[in-house]
Amino acid sequence: MSQHEIALKINGETCTARVPARLTLVDFLRETLNLTGTHTGCEHGVCGACTVLLDGQPVRSCLIFAVQAAGCEVVTVEGLAPDAVGMSVLQDSFCEEHALQCGFCTPGMLLSAHALLQNNSAPSEEDIREAIGGNLCRCTGYKQIVQAIALAAQRLSVANAPTADLPKRP
Repeated sequence: MSQHEIALKINGETCTARVPARLTLVDFLRETLNLTGTHTGCEHGVCGACTVLLDGQPVRSCLIFAVQAAGCEVVTVEGLAPDAVGMSVLQDSFCEEHALQCGFCTPGMLLSAHALLQNNSAPSEEDIREAIGGNLCRCTGYKQIVQAIALAAQRLSVANAPTADLPKRP
């Protein structure tokens, strides 16, 4: 099988590798880079467990070859946290609202929600349900997931709200 040299940015870090032409992005992330937060589910693009952000857009990494991602920026669930020990506002909201049970769908849900909140700081319930509509969850019934995304949107809007001008120093 032919091998190809690829370079891409993953979670903010440049990565180069030599990969087979037909290696899927999910397998590259999990097996080559040990980024196992991206889950392999149906391998047909239906369940959303393998969702990552490719140049800011949620995509099914089981449907994309690693060579197709060359030159792109990929964000996995590991890239959402601000550091190795912290959680993003979205991740914390999922924990607080009990929006995960088995956790299998959680990485894909988080990345789909992250993409939504990047483009819509005040999503309606309908917007949220539309954004996560391609991600299957068999445990939560989606209610807590929708609540968690709404909570994250609220928290982010408060954190990003303009502050009153501070008095100038003499």
